[in-house]
Amino acid sequence: MALASPVEYAGTITSTQRHNSRFGLPGCNRLQCIRYDKKSRASCQMVVRAIFQDRPQLDFSNPNWKKQFQEEFDRRFSLPHLTDVIDVESRPTTFSLKSRTPLDNVNGSLEESWNGYVNDDDRALLKVIKFASPTSAGAECIDPDCSWVEQWVHRAGPRKEIYFEPQCVKAGIITCGGLCPGLNDVIRQIVLTLEKYGVKNIVGIQHGFRGFFEDHLSEVPLNRHVVQNINLAGGSFLGVSRGGASISDIVNSIQARRLDMLFVLGGNGTHAGANAIHAECRKRKLKVSIVGVPKTIDNDILLMDKTFGFDTAVEAAQRAINSAYIEAHSAFHGIGLVKLMGRSSGFITMHASLSSGQVDICLIPEVPFTLDGPNGVLRHLEHLIQTKGFALICVAEGAGQEYLQKSNATDASGNMVLSDIGVHLQQKIKSHFREIGVHSDVKYIDPTYMLRAVRANASDAILCTVLGQNAVHGAFAGFSGITTGICNTHNVYLPIPEVIKTPRLVDPNSRMWHRCLTSTGQPDFH
Repeated sequence: MALASPVEYAGTITSTQRHNSRFGLPGCNRLQCIRYDKKSRASCQMVVRAIFQDRPQLDFSNPNWKKQFQEEFDRRFSLPHLTDVIDVESRPTTFSLKSRTPLDNVNGSLEESWNGYVNDDDRALLKVIKFASPTSAGAECIDPDCSWVEQWVHRAGPRKEIYFEPQCVKAGIITCGGLCPGLNDVIRQIVLTLEKYGVKNIVGIQHGFRGFFEDHLSEVPLNRHVVQNINLAGGSFLGVSRGGASISDIVNSIQARRLDMLFVLGGNGTHAGANAIHAECRKRKLKVSIVGVPKTIDNDILLMDKTFGFDTAVEAAQRAINSAYIEAHSAFHGIGLVKLMGRSSGFITMHASLSSGQVDICLIPEVPFTLDGPNGVLRHLEHLIQTKGFALICVAEGAGQEYLQKSNATDASGNMVLSDIGVHLQQKIKSHFREIGVHSDVKYIDPTYMLRAVRANASDAILCTVLGQNAVHGAFAGFSGITTGICNTHNVYLPIPEVIKTPRLVDPNSRMWHRCLTSTGQPDFH
């Protein structure tokens, strides 16, 4: 018998739940009621714990369903290669750590004696936990029994064979979207690694995709001497911007500039643009490798352990949280309120709350909450004031948007402009305590841009170094339309379409969120 929809074996899911699920994109089944408005609250009756992974329609009564799944998985995660559309011969690599300079006229003997290369057939496991049941905390299942199925992805790193002549390569680097700690570290490492291969012609494209069509934004020549110390400062040495020209115009510019490689640093939207550029290059049968490097402090890229800038943002948030704690603790009936970044994902807020240890209430977009009523946030604040004399709240910018009037405006990247939940909470808290006749002193801190503009910390600097190197290795290996990241501590290459289907979200049934609740001691705000 063919598999029924997940609804039929996991419980009753209302149409309201389906409509409001943040994973309501085609091909994705994440059965959780993520957000809902006041009218639909009653219909959100059940949260299904297991996350049923994106999968083809399978007949689980067929004994070969695992094989069918793995074949489809291998097809989806196969890496696009230049040889798919054009005839190009490989040559022995010029990259070696045995020589101070790029290898030349290599006959293969040096590579054979050094085990520093990655085999094209090397794979890393995408998932490493075998869940015994769909009811296990954080369970991610393919079938109703949560069967174990191996899912292998391509290991990142230098190959013995490359598909470009380094001395003839012109490589471009571009940074798009908003600022993020570590951009300069990645730029620097891409340049250094390109030079290790023997590339002499490296340029930076200024201010994101805008640099492809604004005449006054000229290319920035890059080399070791230019980028040597740029990692000591925050921001982007090349500048950033949102939006850009049409894909056709961008590829026209790539052709006019005679670029052979383009390294695109950005988040979900930027990666979608990079994938479109890759597709247009394939359509035109161009020998151009497009490689993404995932950049977002929100940590919301699918399948990856973390993205660069995230650790630094969590660390930078501690200063704001500590300041709010001191203000709240020092005031009579003080309430500290800190708003952190996180449009749809609450990773920064959750991790910052965990690392602080002082936060009493953590509010994130993935977990709905009520403000009023016996189980609301305001009633819990009353309890905190009565029992400890002060309170500290940490809220993500995308949390509680159902309580605010939507503007329907979007930014240059197409993201919806959010209403300010921080100001709304500040006003609601003041109004509530005034109504019940209890004094309160609310201190609101919004450190948003302070988190983005700082220099990468040591953890992120290491990650940026690895990502920058692997991006170059991937391009020389002939891959295009890929991105590089860490999955289960291993560095891998992934096809861009697989990481941009939807933002990665905090799983409200994950152990990490449960740890956060244990730390804050907050109840269920329903």
